[in-house]
Amino acid sequence: MNEAHLHLVVNHFPIIGTILGLGILVVGLLLKNNSVKNTAFFLFIVAAIFAAVSMATGEGAEELVEDMPTIGHDIIHEHEEMAEKLAIALYVLAVTSLAGLYLNYKKSAKSVLVTYVALVIAVVAVFLGQQTGTTGGEIRHTEIRSVAIPADVQMEDKD
Repeated sequence: MNEAHLHLVVNHFPIIGTILGLGILVVGLLLKNNSVKNTAFFLFIVAAIFAAVSMATGEGAEELVEDMPTIGHDIIHEHEEMAEKLAIALYVLAVTSLAGLYLNYKKSAKSVLVTYVALVIAVVAVFLGQQTGTTGGEIRHTEIRSVAIPADVQMEDKD
Protein backbone atom coordinates (compact mmCIF):
# COMPACT_ATOMS: atom_id res chain seq x y z
CA MET A 1 0.00 0.00 0.00
CA ASN A 2 1.54 3.32 -1.05
CA GLU A 3 0.92 6.70 0.57
CA ALA A 4 -1.74 7.66 -1.98
CA HIS A 5 -3.69 4.51 -1.16
CA LEU A 6 -3.30 5.04 2.58
CA HIS A 7 -4.35 8.66 2.18
CA LEU A 8 -7.52 7.58 0.38
CA VAL A 9 -8.26 5.02 3.09
CA VAL A 10 -7.98 7.44 6.04
CA ASN A 11 -9.03 10.81 4.63
CA HIS A 12 -12.77 10.20 4.80
CA PHE A 13 -13.02 9.69 8.53
CA PRO A 14 -12.12 13.23 9.63
CA ILE A 15 -15.05 14.52 7.56
CA ILE A 16 -17.58 11.77 8.28
CA GLY A 17 -16.55 11.49 11.94
CA THR A 18 -17.03 15.22 12.45
CA ILE A 19 -20.46 15.17 10.82
CA LEU A 20 -21.53 12.21 12.98
CA GLY A 21 -20.02 13.82 16.07
CA LEU A 22 -21.89 17.06 15.40
CA GLY A 23 -25.19 15.20 15.11
CA ILE A 24 -24.52 13.25 18.28
CA LEU A 25 -23.48 16.41 20.13
CA VAL A 26 -26.72 18.14 19.16
CA VAL A 27 -28.71 15.13 20.42
CA GLY A 28 -26.69 15.17 23.66
CA LEU A 29 -27.46 18.86 24.15
CA LEU A 30 -31.16 18.35 23.45
CA LEU A 31 -31.36 15.38 25.82
CA LYS A 32 -29.00 17.02 28.35
CA ASN A 33 -27.17 13.71 28.46
CA ASN A 34 -23.46 13.77 29.26
CA SER A 35 -22.90 10.22 28.03
CA VAL A 36 -24.17 11.16 24.58
CA LYS A 37 -22.07 14.35 24.60
CA ASN A 38 -19.02 12.32 25.66
CA THR A 39 -19.60 10.03 22.69
CA ALA A 40 -19.46 13.08 20.41
CA PHE A 41 -16.31 14.31 22.12
CA PHE A 42 -14.70 10.91 21.61
CA LEU A 43 -15.63 10.96 17.89
CA PHE A 44 -14.11 14.43 17.52
CA ILE A 45 -10.86 13.21 19.07
CA VAL A 46 -10.74 10.19 16.75
CA ALA A 47 -11.50 12.46 13.76
CA ALA A 48 -8.53 14.65 14.72
CA ILE A 49 -6.25 11.60 14.94
CA PHE A 50 -7.34 10.53 11.46
CA ALA A 51 -6.79 14.11 10.26
CA ALA A 52 -3.20 13.89 11.48
CA VAL A 53 -2.71 10.64 9.56
CA SER A 54 -4.34 12.19 6.48
CA MET A 55 -2.01 15.16 6.69
CA ALA A 56 1.00 12.86 7.13
CA THR A 57 0.11 10.84 4.01
CA GLY A 58 -0.99 13.79 1.87
CA GLU A 59 2.45 14.82 0.72
CA GLY A 60 3.32 11.33 -0.46
CA ALA A 61 -0.01 11.08 -2.26
CA GLU A 62 0.69 14.42 -3.94
CA GLU A 63 4.04 13.22 -5.23
CA LEU A 64 2.38 10.21 -6.87
CA VAL A 65 -0.40 12.07 -8.70
CA GLU A 66 0.66 15.66 -9.36
CA ASP A 67 2.15 14.92 -12.77
CA MET A 68 -0.83 12.93 -14.03
CA PRO A 69 -2.81 14.39 -16.94
CA THR A 70 -5.67 16.75 -15.91
CA ILE A 71 -4.34 17.11 -12.35
CA GLY A 72 -1.39 19.43 -11.85
CA HIS A 73 -0.03 21.30 -8.88
CA ASP A 74 -2.68 24.05 -8.61
CA ILE A 75 -5.64 21.81 -7.88
CA ILE A 76 -3.65 19.79 -5.34
CA HIS A 77 -2.43 22.99 -3.68
CA GLU A 78 -6.03 24.19 -3.27
CA HIS A 79 -6.94 20.89 -1.60
CA GLU A 80 -3.86 21.04 0.60
CA GLU A 81 -4.74 24.56 1.81
CA MET A 82 -8.29 23.49 2.72
CA ALA A 83 -7.02 20.33 4.42
CA GLU A 84 -4.64 22.38 6.59
CA LYS A 85 -7.52 24.61 7.73
CA LEU A 86 -9.66 21.56 8.51
CA ALA A 87 -6.83 19.90 10.41
CA ILE A 88 -6.32 22.98 12.59
CA ALA A 89 -10.05 23.15 13.33
CA LEU A 90 -10.10 19.45 14.22
CA TYR A 91 -7.05 19.76 16.48
CA VAL A 92 -8.72 22.64 18.34
CA LEU A 93 -11.94 20.62 18.48
CA ALA A 94 -10.05 17.64 19.92
CA VAL A 95 -8.48 19.75 22.67
CA THR A 96 -11.89 21.26 23.43
CA SER A 97 -13.36 17.75 23.48
CA LEU A 98 -10.71 16.58 25.93
CA ALA A 99 -11.68 19.50 28.16
CA GLY A 100 -15.36 18.58 27.74
CA LEU A 101 -14.71 14.96 28.71
CA TYR A 102 -12.75 16.06 31.77
CA LEU A 103 -15.32 18.64 32.86
CA ASN A 104 -18.19 16.19 32.37
CA TYR A 105 -16.28 13.62 34.45
CA LYS A 106 -15.79 16.23 37.20
CA LYS A 107 -19.45 17.32 36.84
CA SER A 108 -18.30 20.91 36.45
CA ALA A 109 -20.76 23.68 35.63
CA LYS A 110 -18.28 24.88 32.99
CA SER A 111 -18.93 21.75 30.93
CA VAL A 112 -21.98 23.37 29.34
CA LEU A 113 -19.91 26.29 28.07
CA VAL A 114 -17.24 23.97 26.69
CA THR A 115 -19.94 21.90 24.99
CA TYR A 116 -21.28 24.98 23.19
CA VAL A 117 -17.76 26.01 22.21
CA ALA A 118 -17.27 22.50 20.78
CA LEU A 119 -20.58 22.84 18.92
CA VAL A 120 -19.44 26.05 17.21
CA ILE A 121 -16.04 24.61 16.31
CA ALA A 122 -17.71 21.45 14.99
CA VAL A 123 -20.01 23.47 12.72
CA VAL A 124 -16.97 25.29 11.34
CA ALA A 125 -15.14 21.97 10.94
CA VAL A 126 -18.06 20.42 9.05
CA PHE A 127 -18.03 23.38 6.64
CA LEU A 128 -14.26 23.08 6.18
CA GLY A 129 -14.65 19.32 5.79
CA GLN A 130 -17.13 19.80 2.98
CA GLN A 131 -14.73 22.17 1.24
CA THR A 132 -11.79 19.82 1.78
CA GLY A 133 -13.72 16.82 0.51
CA THR A 134 -14.85 18.70 -2.58
CA THR A 135 -11.37 19.95 -3.46
CA GLY A 136 -9.98 16.48 -2.84
CA GLY A 137 -12.60 14.88 -5.04
CA GLU A 138 -11.88 17.36 -7.81
CA ILE A 139 -8.33 16.03 -8.07
CA ARG A 140 -9.43 12.84 -9.80
CA HIS A 141 -13.10 13.53 -10.53
CA THR A 142 -12.92 16.18 -13.23
CA GLU A 143 -16.69 16.06 -13.65
CA ILE A 144 -17.25 17.83 -10.31
CA ARG A 145 -14.81 20.68 -10.91
CA SER A 146 -16.37 24.12 -11.32
CA VAL A 147 -14.69 24.22 -14.72
CA ALA A 148 -15.18 20.66 -15.95
CA ILE A 149 -12.69 19.34 -18.46
CA PRO A 150 -14.48 18.18 -21.62
CA ALA A 151 -14.39 14.42 -22.28
CA ASP A 152 -12.57 14.84 -25.59
CA VAL A 153 -9.73 16.72 -23.84
CA GLN A 154 -9.52 13.97 -21.22
CA MET A 155 -9.30 11.35 -23.96
CA GLU A 156 -6.52 13.29 -25.72
CA ASP A 157 -4.52 13.35 -22.47
CA LYS A 158 -4.76 9.56 -22.19
CA ASP A 159 -3.40 8.99 -25.72
